[in-house]
Amino acid sequence: MTYKPPFQITPLILKKSQDVARELGIIVGRKIGEIPLKLRRFQNIKSIQASLSIEGNTLSLDQVTALLDGKRIIGPAKDILEAQNACSLYQKLHEFDVFNVDNLLQAHGVLMNGLIEESGRWRSGNVGIFKGGVVSHIPPKPEMVSSHMKDLFDFIKNDPNNSWLIKACIFHYELEFIHPFSDGNGRVGRFWQQLILMKEDPVFEFIPVEVLIKEHQEEYYRVLEKCDKLGESTLFIEFSLNAIHSALVFYGQNIPCIREDATTRLHYAKGKIKLKWFSRKDYLLIHPDISTATASRDLFLGLQNGLIKCRGEKNQKHYCFITESLVA
Repeated sequence: MTYKPPFQITPLILKKSQDVARELGIIVGRKIGEIPLKLRRFQNIKSIQASLSIEGNTLSLDQVTALLDGKRIIGPAKDILEAQNACSLYQKLHEFDVFNVDNLLQAHGVLMNGLIEESGRWRSGNVGIFKGGVVSHIPPKPEMVSSHMKDLFDFIKNDPNNSWLIKACIFHYELEFIHPFSDGNGRVGRFWQQLILMKEDPVFEFIPVEVLIKEHQEEYYRVLEKCDKLGESTLFIEFSLNAIHSALVFYGQNIPCIREDATTRLHYAKGKIKLKWFSRKDYLLIHPDISTATASRDLFLGLQNGLIKCRGEKNQKHYCFITESLVA
């Protein structure tokens, strides 16, 4: 790895990173299990509506919800198409490889389908970012976009010195700086930032950071502009970490702590293990405060209730959780 985006790790970035880690630890300590399907869906809708609103879309949370339910709504045709595309994109959240440049292009293609001619392709022309009628940033020439994006993906994948948390913020800013698409850069940048944050902790699938950015939209653009002038992403990392921490605090305060029993232990383990095969020993590593006998009873209950399936016999027995659809 040779390319490194320009940024500095400041005392504020270190503090905010620690604050985020502490809040994640609190959430894990409370053993907030797998979020109910309806709540997961609502959190994703909030992310979609907020990200669209940042770019000037006028649809409300209720209207975006209605669209996802397949209902007809009244509104500007462009805003409706933007929302329909965004809903389609977020439903494919787990289908994208966060390290794959072609996957980013595919995501942009879904997001901007029917809205611009170059959906799913790097921009072919020069662009300028205007603030108050004045050019505030001139992104790289179109022939340089592909190599810049390859360098950025290489950094995100191979950099050993920074957390996914910080790399998610860097990626968001650098994509806005490169401005690889003729339109939709902000929306796809925030979407990809969420994918990278999910590498830090799976709970970020359900954290609508975009809502916090929307509430501080003027500061969001002001910080982007300052970073453009300084030629580095340090201030944007600080801003993003603050938004991420605030979103985590709100999430932790508003998701009720669960009463621990066999069912909630199983759902909590499901959120950690996902669809991998696991043993009773693996289950005990997630719940170190229960006995081997209790773990066996939990897993037997999961089999009885159709939550898990198993293969093998006795000491060779392994289990796998049965998944459910997010959009059901």
